[in-house]
Amino acid sequence: MKLLFEYFFNRLDARLSLELKKESKVVDFPKIKPQNSFLERFIIDETLNENEVLLLLLVLVPHIKPNFLSTIISDYFPAGGEFPEFGGVKGKNHRGILPTGETAVYILAGNDLKKRFEAIKWIQLENKLIKSNVIDIVGAERGEPLLSGQLVLDAEYLHLFITETVLKPKMSSNFPAQLIETGLVWEDLILNKKTLDQIKEIEIWLNYNDILLQDWKMKSKIKPGFRVMFYGPSGTGKTLTANLLGKYTNRDVYRVDLSLVVSKFIGETEKNLSKLFNKAENKDWILFFDEADALFGKRTNVRDAHDKYANQEVSYLLQRIESHPGLVILASNFKGNIDTAFSRRFQCMIEFELPSATERLELWKNNLPKTVSIEASVSLEELAKKYEITGANIVNIVQHACLKTIAGKHKCIQKDHILDGIKKEYQKEGKSL
Repeated sequence: MKLLFEYFFNRLDARLSLELKKESKVVDFPKIKPQNSFLERFIIDETLNENEVLLLLLVLVPHIKPNFLSTIISDYFPAGGEFPEFGGVKGKNHRGILPTGETAVYILAGNDLKKRFEAIKWIQLENKLIKSNVIDIVGAERGEPLLSGQLVLDAEYLHLFITETVLKPKMSSNFPAQLIETGLVWEDLILNKKTLDQIKEIEIWLNYNDILLQDWKMKSKIKPGFRVMFYGPSGTGKTLTANLLGKYTNRDVYRVDLSLVVSKFIGETEKNLSKLFNKAENKDWILFFDEADALFGKRTNVRDAHDKYANQEVSYLLQRIESHPGLVILASNFKGNIDTAFSRRFQCMIEFELPSATERLELWKNNLPKTVSIEASVSLEELAKKYEITGANIVNIVQHACLKTIAGKHKCIQKDHILDGIKKEYQKEGKSL
């Protein structure tokens, strides 16, 4: 990494020397070794060209050496003075120069007008790092040049380049999703064979899609991404399935909090969705929209301005989901609640049915503790046949019965505690035994 920053210093010095002293200096691009640092591995893996490496180093340098840019500028302007060609802004707390798009243009093209046009076009339209949201241009005031905005490195990449550890984004208004994980395994997911076979199709896509697109050269023929709908009653395993798909394909699963996405203010929902998808792009995450009816519901007839903009939100969402290169899972309790425009775009629609008596028996056996016995009068077969409940219900019942057993200092799980737990689950759902 040291060689990279020495190269960056020499390139910047060469530009300033050429523009201000009319002295030309030749600077050779260093030989990069992937074993040296994650930054160098990233440069090689992403096949970055020399200009892209310069841009990346420009954005990274204030975080490593805050006085780097201001020191080299002061060498050429010892008496101080304005240097608008170089761009740059001051931060609220940072005392050095924070680079802007104008800084990048100056380093690449100096004051050569033709080269400046080429550099501006490259930064705005062709740059791989900006197109993939590794770098962003932010903060340009209305009416001012776009490239007067500060160049900002994505927080996860910044953390990765400096510490070589992955920083997981936290849920906030700027990132309306939460990382979800599970300690369970596939054997804990009790579903019918038809549903499990369909889930296997998603796992196959996650494991082999890159080979299909890259090695088999099908990228131009197949749309990016995979769109799936899970539908069925609450507690039937939709969230657990999303978790397990991530766990066994080494992908992070982010559950989108729709309360932070949907806004009553016109245009804000699209902005929130844009932030989410921009952040998720090229991250290889699984996006899980739970209770998706709130955002993906049927479009209405246009009666007023609110209906018009609500329909626009759905259309915008369709566009972003179709272009998203990763796995997007929508979960709903009822298939009929989802707009048919979404349904046509799903590669997979998987129904999560209420478990059968056989599956309920497996769920009872799977969730009861192995180290504590059950009262002899309890028949799991009878419980499975008699009470039509979900896996989530059974987990709640087992938890209730186990806690009662511990509190009552019983040696085995009591039948009355299990039945009491079943009664509570029925009451929560407004059903009677």
